[in-house]
Amino acid sequence: MIDYKPFWETLKRSGETTYTLVTRHRVSGATIDKLRKNRPVNTTTLDGLCGILECSLGDIARYVPDGGKGREERDS
Repeated sequence: MIDYKPFWETLKRSGETTYTLVTRHRVSGATIDKLRKNRPVNTTTLDGLCGILECSLGDIARYVPDGGKGREERDS
């Protein structure tokens, strides 16, 4: 599964906040919610966040093995 824990660490170091992402950079509140809940986010959004935070993709997301569960098992 994709985990966004690195995003929160990068955000903290950047001096930006979720408030400035929404108000200054026009990142939707729904996107912030998806990041909080480790829900899927599209690559265009990830690209935009990398630009705002001046970082690489690895500073926003990481792959964490899910113990061999298939997608059907995870979503149920």
